[in-house]
Amino acid sequence: MIHNILKDKSTKLFILLAGIFITSALLAEVIGVKIFSLEDTLGVPRANINLFGSGFNFHLTAGVLLWPVVFIMTDIINEYFGKRGVKFLSHLTIGLITYAFIIFSGAIHLAPSEYFDIGNSIDKPDNAFRGIFGQGMWIIIGSMIAFLVGQILDVLIFHRIKKITGEKSIWLRATGSTLVSQLIDSFIVLFIAFYIGKRMQTGQGEPWSLHQVLVTGTGNYIYKFVVAILLTPVIYLIHGWIEKYLGKNLASEMKDSAMGVN
Repeated sequence: MIHNILKDKSTKLFILLAGIFITSALLAEVIGVKIFSLEDTLGVPRANINLFGSGFNFHLTAGVLLWPVVFIMTDIINEYFGKRGVKFLSHLTIGLITYAFIIFSGAIHLAPSEYFDIGNSIDKPDNAFRGIFGQGMWIIIGSMIAFLVGQILDVLIFHRIKKITGEKSIWLRATGSTLVSQLIDSFIVLFIAFYIGKRMQTGQGEPWSLHQVLVTGTGNYIYKFVVAILLTPVIYLIHGWIEKYLGKNLASEMKDSAMGVN
């Protein structure tokens, strides 16, 4: 039975795409705790743009390295497995991310041994481990809600564009749906995590103003917008590989089926 399942090309493709999708989303959540300067990373002068009446530079979460991969996978899965495939993987991913943070929480509460000296100090034992894996509850909630809303929008817009354009204009339905969904995603996570969350929890630092949410969200979206455009050729390369792997008939059958799957 297992041998027959693994011989099925569509099943193997779904497992491959699902593995990349889930792994990328989980890693993005974990590394997202780090904030980096895009200009310093690229070795260029800081932008110092005047945005919404104040200075602005590109300070981004490290999660932006992987979220574009997640949304590319969303569009590919949507193309061949339809809305139901994306919904299933989105819900599964949320469940696995929740499971991962429960395990992280359990590991944080383990008393560190004297053999574990990474970031330890007498007054703050296990400080580095807690800092990386002990993200605030509202950051996790905001991130997961933003992820789900972004996925729903991506799927709906993708299929709406495909109904209008048919098989043509892969770039329009893939990149277009990503650009719209990422616009909403970029602001929801910041609003929930830093505007609402820090007002709900004491001892989590000063809550952000709406101005800070707008400025930071805009910076994140500008970055995602540019990356989405740059990655458009990658979408065509992946499509080309999948069409070759599945064969023209099976690929066409799966895409027709995906359009009718809710």
